[in-house]
Amino acid sequence: MTQALDLTADAVGLTRALVDIPSESGEEGPLADAVEAALRALPHLSVERIGHSVVARTALGRPERVILAGHLDTVPAADNLPARLDGERLYGLGACDMKGGVAVALRLAAALTAPSRDVTYVFYECEEVAGDRNGLHHIATERPELLLDAGLAILMEPSDAGVEAGCQGVLCADITVRGARAHTARAWMGANAAHRAAAVLQRLADHTPERVVIDGLEYREGLSAVSVRAGVAGNVVPDVCEISLNARFAPSRSPEEAEEYVRGLFPADQFPPEEYEFVVTEVVPGALPGLDRPAVASLVGLLGAEPRPKLGWTDVARFTGLGVPALNFGPGDPSLAHTAGEYVPVAQLGRCEDALSAWLK
Repeated sequence: MTQALDLTADAVGLTRALVDIPSESGEEGPLADAVEAALRALPHLSVERIGHSVVARTALGRPERVILAGHLDTVPAADNLPARLDGERLYGLGACDMKGGVAVALRLAAALTAPSRDVTYVFYECEEVAGDRNGLHHIATERPELLLDAGLAILMEPSDAGVEAGCQGVLCADITVRGARAHTARAWMGANAAHRAAAVLQRLADHTPERVVIDGLEYREGLSAVSVRAGVAGNVVPDVCEISLNARFAPSRSPEEAEEYVRGLFPADQFPPEEYEFVVTEVVPGALPGLDRPAVASLVGLLGAEPRPKLGWTDVARFTGLGVPALNFGPGDPSLAHTAGEYVPVAQLGRCEDALSAWLK
């Protein structure tokens, strides 16, 4: 039986109801059912279901269309259900990331029957897992016309109720260091790949990431070893050591430029390819802030707050890849996302809703 959502409830009550419908990635069906049913009851919206994602649209013939988007899924529970209100904080799985933002968008969908801009509301599945499962990716692939007519997308990711513009790109790579096995009693007869890996780790430790300023915003790059794996037994000199890298690069770099930059830190004359094999396993572009776009400028101006760079990757990059400028604006401290004690401040729910309501009116 589909659980009912009351979109006229206050933002705290609606966020609480959303949190209390579990929706770990891949299990969003019951929450998507509830969201779909609530939106289909609104005559001013046309509603479509794509997998466990729901898209609702106004069709008022306005000269401009904007998207409000939020993901329905959460990371796995950490003994943080059901939701709990403690003073001015609402605690619970997904309260910060990002059911508070979803609640704001749902309340706006119900309340704004004649907004000044046409609005597409997108509530999608599987944002917290592999990109090929991402509901926004599937909508863009199967029904791109639902997204491509917008002049701006607002992703309701937690941003402390401020604008976080653009996002970093991500590059993941593996460096396989090769040696030769030997018995540890005769270690000199082998070549210890783990010891050779020290040159890679030292290069990473010595590296100073760049700071890139775009539209007045400083994007701090990062390059980290996130995994080191070697050894087959306690009495064997390892012949292979694998180091996994994670790089965060400024959105002004293309994926190709980011790969060239990281590869350039390990030149062949110092890291011969027969001993050090560099393989990129994933690279996704970032998103430029686009603060010069009229729709972005009007929202930023209304909020009256200085935009900040998004240090991390969000689906604003997917929108940017479609040619739709996008920004992050939602309630909640992004540093609390995925933590067992995540919460959303009650005041920020109201602040985000009031700002978007005023802008869309």
